[in-house]
Amino acid sequence: MPGVIYESVRGVQSIQIEDDFLRDRKIFLVGEVNDESCNELIKQLLYMESDDNTRPITLFINSPGGDVNSGLAVYDTIRLMKSPVTAVVMGIAASMASIIMLACDESRRFALPSSKILIHDCSWGNRNLGGYKPHEVEQELNQLKNTNARLLAIIAERCNKTVKQVAKVTMHDRYFDADEAISFGLITAVLDNDSFDKIAEKGA
Repeated sequence: MPGVIYESVRGVQSIQIEDDFLRDRKIFLVGEVNDESCNELIKQLLYMESDDNTRPITLFINSPGGDVNSGLAVYDTIRLMKSPVTAVVMGIAASMASIIMLACDESRRFALPSSKILIHDCSWGNRNLGGYKPHEVEQELNQLKNTNARLLAIIAERCNKTVKQVAKVTMHDRYFDADEAISFGLITAVLDNDSFDKIAEKGA
């Protein structure tokens, strides 16, 4: 694990780079959205909220998405916090990672120039329904529809669109480049050198 070396009155100290970023209120969602990654994010968010709920937090995202319930737990946590949270997409924010990004206010959602954002209807993924009775399949389908309705409502609200407008887009996988994401309302701006430096150093 990479470390950062500090020299102080106590002598030379080494801390993990993640701890150094956390001290500067910078956290990362990298890789799959799952119980482990989301639990870690929630702990970091709540720690910073309790430490000082007036200082900004920066969430850097490069994720293909993953579990809906885990992702919604992060979404709800950010929405309930007083600390201003800024999202910066570095690479890709796909599926549930895009929903987590949308928890941040529109003026606090950014992307690097080559980034992509993917939104789509939710699915069962690799779930095997073999052996299910008809009424059990129907129950599962109703749950899936309810979950999808929740995600559509989030995208619509956070992008200033109607649910009908969003549903037309999410029927198939829809990738947005950074400029397209601005037009749709997913992000507010593409970061350049000056704006990235400002966020990287002080938050937004």
